[in-house]
Amino acid sequence: MDYSFDLPALNERFEQASPEEILEWGARQFGDRVVVSSSFQTQSVALLHLIGQVCPQLPVIFVDTGYHFAETLAYRDQLIDLLGINVISVSADLDKRQDFDADGITPLHRTNPDLCCALHKTAPMAKALIGRDAWISGIRRQQTGTRSAAHHIEQQADGLYKLNPLLGWTSKDLWTYINRHDLPTHPLFSLGYASIGCAPCTRAIQDGEDERAGRWAGTNKIECGLHTADIRSVAAQ
Repeated sequence: MDYSFDLPALNERFEQASPEEILEWGARQFGDRVVVSSSFQTQSVALLHLIGQVCPQLPVIFVDTGYHFAETLAYRDQLIDLLGINVISVSADLDKRQDFDADGITPLHRTNPDLCCALHKTAPMAKALIGRDAWISGIRRQQTGTRSAAHHIEQQADGLYKLNPLLGWTSKDLWTYINRHDLPTHPLFSLGYASIGCAPCTRAIQDGEDERAGRWAGTNKIECGLHTADIRSVAAQ
């Protein structure tokens, strides 16, 4: 389908818009050709609640890497029941998985975490985006340096639109919303897990650390790859 959007004008408008307005716009413009992605951690619950209020019919894609904490899967199921959202879990095809390095013994996430994410997270998400025109994510500018330059609506080289309705929210905004609506937190949040990914690559943070310091600790990696490249093009390579 051909869309003709004035992206600079839209982004100027969305800087002053509420997340609800951006979600309503996306659902209206793209219909059944838009999906939402969620990692089902505490920082995800605000967007999922908004989806449940504004456009509960939208598919919410959860990439099950096979390495999630059991608590994450339980939290996902809890939020499905609580919010009435339409969750679709996707995983890497069995013949595309690579859980160990070439020696067949050392876990791949230790030797090549970028490849591990590409195979088990980015590729399944790219497959879920086939036949879609837009993708809604919950990233915020405050989270990382790579996200600080993002816009509320972006377009990839292959034409896929990406909507980031919470982009301008701070941590304070997020927690204000969570507390206002009495939303549950991830079971591991109270144990110091401020940002949660796969179990082998996530640890609790220490006092004074950045909220994402527990992700891929001890490496230079700060992103899984979903939000730093044209995902469908990269996955096709």
